[in-house]
Parts: sequence; structure tokens; C-alpha cells
Amino acid sequence: MSERSAAPGGLALIETLVNTLDIEAGTDALDTPEGRVRLGITEDGVDGARELRESLRAALLAHAGHPPHRAVTPLGTLLARAPLYVAVDDHDGSARLAPAARGPLLSRVAAAVAEALVAGTWTRLKACESATCHWAYYDRSPAGRGRWCSMRVCGARAKMRRYRAKGP
Repeated sequence: MSERSAAPGGLALIETLVNTLDIEAGTDALDTPEGRVRLGITEDGVDGARELRESLRAALLAHAGHPPHRAVTPLGTLLARAPLYVAVDDHDGSARLAPAARGPLLSRVAAAVAEALVAGTWTRLKACESATCHWAYYDRSPAGRGRWCSMRVCGARAKMRRYRAKGP
């Protein structure tokens, strides 16, 4: 839905996961082998990926100042299950949280959240205000007050609804 460029660093993984569901079209990329391969999950991992996706969406809505779209497992509860370790670079001594196993989506997401927290970018990843969208986007606005994934689509629709509601 969005014409915005991808989120930076590991946030791109989270943005990609959240945007596997197109609410308006009623399609879910996790239903397709291509959509699952893109995220490195198997058909057996779809239910867990969907639970994680909707918990992330609720957190991203909160970043934008909106209530959750529905009842979900709290994101912190899910991320607490992610095996991570502190990886230290032998050459420069830098450290980061890394997934304990290469594959699990939950661990990769947890590491991406940790990376974004350190970088100060976590709260810039938001979900569109539009109830028919809730697409994830990275808010690059100077004040960090973006509300829609796209001003040309969701923003324009919201402004037109407000204009029409005012009446003559």
C-alpha cells in the first residue's frame, strides 16, 4: 500500500512481516509458499508467524498513538520466548543481541527490535491509522507524527471523510 521506502536495518523484517496481510484486499502472503519463503518460515510456522505479526501490528499502532486493532498476545510475552545471545565482534569489540539459532522468525524479530531500541528507531516503525489498512511504515517525518502509510491513499481518504462529515 505504501509508497514509502523500506524501514532501516532489522526493522525491514518487521515491516515485511506485518505487511504480509493486506486487510483491504483480504489477502495474506503467508498463505503462499512464496510469502513464507520470503520470511524463511515453513507451513508449520504460519500460525506462530500470524500471532507474532498481529502482536507487532498492535505495538506499531501504539507507536502511532492508536489502540490495538484487536486482542492479541502481548508482544513482550512472545519476545520473551526468543533465544538470543550477546554477540561480540572479535575485531572491534562491538556487541549486539543475535538470534541463538539462525532460522526462527521470533528470534530474528527479537534481535531486530533490540537493534532498533539501541538505534532509537523502534518507535518510528508505525502502523497506518486507517482501519482498512494498518500497513506498517517507517515514519521519517521530522517530528515523528506520521499517521498514514500513504498520504496519497489513506491520508487522502481520511481527509476526504472529515471534509464530507463537516457538511455544507
